[in-house]
Amino acid sequence: MPQDTLNIYVDEAGDPTLFANRRRAIVGTEGCSRYFILGKLEVDDPAGLGQRLDALRQQLLANPYFGGVPSFAPARGKTAVAFHAKDDLPEVRYEVFKLLAAEGNALRFHAVVCDKARILQDVLLRNEVEPGYRYQHNELYDGLMRSLFGKFHRLADVYEVCVARRGQSDRNEAIRTAIDHAERDFAAKYGFGRGSRDDWRIQVATPKTDACLQAVDYFLWAVQRFFESREDQETGASKRDERFLKVIWPQVGEIHDLHFGPERGTFFNAQQPLTVDGRFGEQKREKP
Repeated sequence: MPQDTLNIYVDEAGDPTLFANRRRAIVGTEGCSRYFILGKLEVDDPAGLGQRLDALRQQLLANPYFGGVPSFAPARGKTAVAFHAKDDLPEVRYEVFKLLAAEGNALRFHAVVCDKARILQDVLLRNEVEPGYRYQHNELYDGLMRSLFGKFHRLADVYEVCVARRGQSDRNEAIRTAIDHAERDFAAKYGFGRGSRDDWRIQVATPKTDACLQAVDYFLWAVQRFFESREDQETGASKRDERFLKVIWPQVGEIHDLHFGPERGTFFNAQQPLTVDGRFGEQKREKP
């Protein structure tokens, strides 16, 4: 009997940075995100999706409309090599989002979102009790990994997990440890496990070598554009962009906003959609 394999692609949006030099808090300042997001994309047909993304990129490269555009120059290593929502032109993003939306239920996205202002507050309070404690970026990343994989999502016989490389280190063992912890959390909560350690096959790759990581990057960018406020160039007012989130929303299984609402956070899903008014309306407040 063939095994049921679940292919999962994991990446992040924002950054886990809290401090600059001399432990100066910089959360939410220019160049430092207010939110840190970890997401996973379940892909039914990784090879097929990769082929379709590669074909789209070749089609765009051959289009004279993009001739001479810097991001299309192979030497720059951007759109000509791999799709990356932050670097791609709006016209390119439109085509990529259209392709991803056409995949329908073959793609399922889940994410956890943390408010770094709350994390900063917790770190400062801990420093009052433990003066020698120093916050490390990886502890936030690993904690979100544990939260993301500890939830009751789709079950399978084998889990092929591809995680986007962070910087120069793949941290493969640390990622496996975080998932091991998530599996123990899952078993303790639900009373059964999802398989042995060997059933979780973890690899680290880059978007340039695995096109499905380009897909999860786009999903995460849409969520990040929703959460991070920007200044409207015409009015000067603060705004959030939810149009990209609306495009991918039918493929979103769940977004767990860890620091909003009740003690355990808020789970946004088909029953409780994530909207600007629902999340950031004047009456809404972060968790105390």
